[in-house]
Amino acid sequence: MRRRVLPSVFALALAALAGAPAVALADQPVVHAPVGAVRGVEAEGLRVFKGIPYAAAPMGALRWKPPARAPGWSGVRDAQDFGPACWQPKPRTGSIYASPLKAFSEDCLSLNIWTPATASKAPVLVWIHGGSLIGGSSSEGLYDGAALARQGIVVVSINYRLGVLGYLAHPKLSAESPDHVSGNYGLLDQVAALEWMRDNITAFGGDPANVTIAGESAGALSVMYLMASPRGRGLFSKAIAQSAYMISTPHLSEPRHGHPSAEAIGSATAAKLGAKTLADLRAMDAETITTSALMAGFQTFAAVDGKVLLKQLVDTFDAGEQARVPILAGFNSGEIRSLRILAPPPPADAATYEKEIRTRYGDLADDFLKLYPSDDLAESVLLAPRDALYGWTAERLVAKQTKLGAPGYLYYFDHSYPAADAAGLHGFHASELPYVFGTAKTTPPAWPKVPDTPVEAKLSAAMIGYWTGFARDGVPTAADAPAWTPYGTDRGYLAFAEDARPGTHLRPGMYELNEAVVCRRRAQGDTSWNWNVGVVSPPLPPGVPKCR
Repeated sequence: MRRRVLPSVFALALAALAGAPAVALADQPVVHAPVGAVRGVEAEGLRVFKGIPYAAAPMGALRWKPPARAPGWSGVRDAQDFGPACWQPKPRTGSIYASPLKAFSEDCLSLNIWTPATASKAPVLVWIHGGSLIGGSSSEGLYDGAALARQGIVVVSINYRLGVLGYLAHPKLSAESPDHVSGNYGLLDQVAALEWMRDNITAFGGDPANVTIAGESAGALSVMYLMASPRGRGLFSKAIAQSAYMISTPHLSEPRHGHPSAEAIGSATAAKLGAKTLADLRAMDAETITTSALMAGFQTFAAVDGKVLLKQLVDTFDAGEQARVPILAGFNSGEIRSLRILAPPPPADAATYEKEIRTRYGDLADDFLKLYPSDDLAESVLLAPRDALYGWTAERLVAKQTKLGAPGYLYYFDHSYPAADAAGLHGFHASELPYVFGTAKTTPPAWPKVPDTPVEAKLSAAMIGYWTGFARDGVPTAADAPAWTPYGTDRGYLAFAEDARPGTHLRPGMYELNEAVVCRRRAQGDTSWNWNVGVVSPPLPPGVPKCR
């Protein structure tokens, strides 16, 4: 008798030491999905399933292949712990974004599900984490889906391949591909996750016909890629893009817009790593190649390959060829305060600044200086790249969807609190995330601590309401908060400061200026429209090319 009792007592003691709830195995929820049965955890009206494989990441001799369909399994699979993060370089010491991650693997294509215990055909929100396509994980505490799921939706977060393992293009990789393309493996992982949900999410109480894709920063860039890619068609019905950036991106096999081809970038990276063949690259262990490629200057981009991505994002959205879905998009007031590497160096004085701007912007210089004047250089060098990357993209997204006949909802996050202000980080990049997820207590270690006050709680409740309302039926609504009108003809938006405040015509002239700048660079053909803003902008060609 003693032999039967002791293991149970020992297991309960271990659970107590680990701070885990001592729940009998029979009381833990089991879902029988088409892919197989999984056992999660149930608490406070939610069922949570973690680390479910949605696809197989090719490794070793098969590295740099599209994801393989996840094999099913027999028996009941444990789904109570997050899967390992995809390989990535170690984060910069002291970064406010660095989260402690426990394990890494190439076999990292897993997802996590938070679902109401009684959910049936509930709306589904799929979260794509940020991190410049080189870092991050769905296991970060910032992305815990519980608060959103308590509003009656199913929340799913996913891992996807990153950096050189997720986005390397190379002529020899293209040659061995049936489609004669390479790169975009991380993006194909995201597609595979959406396909898995189409086939399995009903078993977890979700509605595969009501899926919203959402992401911040590189996750929002991924949202735009999915909207543009034919591979994403029919897999989602709404989109949320937080701090997206509609940058130019390399073409697969030819240089364009100031970028070498993606294959040329891959070949140069392989040479710097001393790899003469694909076998050499595939023989390198994942940690070494991830770090070495970054040190060798590999920049992670998706590639315009004619298969996964047909055109530059700007061209796809101009042609109205993106997914015709409602969108919620916006940006933060202090985006560049925590990303100062994106800011141009401040000029010596106001006269130098004005001279440089007039030299570089020509007939658009007056418009530029009106928005970013010389009498506050410190602020102007932060606002110009913020608007060129994030502000212009957010307004462009809602404007283009509006033109398609799909509702667009624009926001501007200008909220801060004492710890952020003390660090000079008012409205910093990603600072809206604890409010959207209700995760102020689980931010990364160096994140400015969000205070526990009624103001913060009320703002978070409003944002959770708006986001889940949008996921539910495409209309962001929140209790005890103002109505959020679509962008429409009045160019409406909602500002989040101390509370939610509606307005129209956010930053007049900002969208038009940046639209004109990008239009000219596109026509020029040999210049990107990424981070070359203000005093580091290449001189714009004169004249006004006709743009759609």
